Amino acid sequence: MAADWNNLSDEVQLALSREALRRAADTLAEHAELLAAEMEQGSLSDQGGPDALRLFAAVVRTTNQDAFGPIGHA
Repeated sequence: MAADWNNLSDEVQLALSREALRRAADTLAEHAELLAAEMEQGSLSDQGGPDALRLFAAVVRTTNQDAFGPIGHA
């Protein structure tokens, strides 16, 4: 697999890396939203977490958009 990666151009490696980071950030934000909803429904103990998790989700999404720009413009 590493040899395949090294055969890719720098531009393609960068684009793939950015997309992987974008997806990871989106997954983190979705999990934070899910945890917040679970706390609000009483499934998990709420210790002030839903608002903090939503803030975290917003920060992850905003940081992700600012850092990587639109997809396909690497």
